[in-house]
Amino acid sequence: MNLDPSLALAQVQRMLNDFLRLLPAMVLALVIFGIFFLVARTVRNLVRRVSTRSEAHRNVGLVLGRLAQWAILLLGLLIALVIVFPGFSPGDLITALGISGVAIGFAFKDILQNFLAGILILLTEPFRVGDQIITGDFEGTVEEIQTRATFIKTYDGRRVVIPNADLFTDKVTVNTAFEHRRSQYDVGIGYGDDIGRARELILEAVRSVGGVLSRPEPDVLVVELADSTINLRARWWSHPTRIDVLQVQDRVLEAIKMRLTHEGIDLPFPTQVLLFHDQTE
Repeated sequence: MNLDPSLALAQVQRMLNDFLRLLPAMVLALVIFGIFFLVARTVRNLVRRVSTRSEAHRNVGLVLGRLAQWAILLLGLLIALVIVFPGFSPGDLITALGISGVAIGFAFKDILQNFLAGILILLTEPFRVGDQIITGDFEGTVEEIQTRATFIKTYDGRRVVIPNADLFTDKVTVNTAFEHRRSQYDVGIGYGDDIGRARELILEAVRSVGGVLSRPEPDVLVVELADSTINLRARWWSHPTRIDVLQVQDRVLEAIKMRLTHEGIDLPFPTQVLLFHDQTE
């Protein structure tokens, strides 16, 4: 098969002429889209800044900011396409999306699920940025809630990215949902000790610790008559963050141990008595 070089050259020349004819429109379209991109970022940041002034509407502001950003970007894209291709109309895009919508839905099913779950999480606010949560095998502080995933910083300094669809369908424990959080610890005393006296000493020790809230009041309950101990459960309230809970618990346990030991209350440990019999008898 013989190729005519003149025909190939003419085709290349025609393509080059078409490109040069479209070049001003392409440059203008890029400039227009760039302006819309800057406007979209500005609107998103403005909505986010306004929403952060009210803690109750912070997540709603994030949703509105992102939706506004994507709407402005879509509008800028449509205008840029009309500038480059004058025969193009938004109706053509809608028709194309309608025809291929089912295929796109199957192809991006996981992405759409995470997107919708992220919107619902931001709107319903089961937790917020800064909350300390437990989900699955992960526990940490919520750093950011995006429309695709939620970022959690664990207490040992790692970042966990969890798809929003998983958070929306799985169980989530929000440790900082309320102002106060209760902690408890079981203390075993001897059967020969006075339960009322031990209860009073434990309460005094708990109340003396800084960080233990006076309202709700701490209490001590008898929870078990074990093999070698009478188990008393000390319960107290503190601020809900993990660092507060751990530090208060450390001081409470130290205070209980020191107070009971000082007052002569026995803190027994499990013991076993082994009897050996002479098998020849």
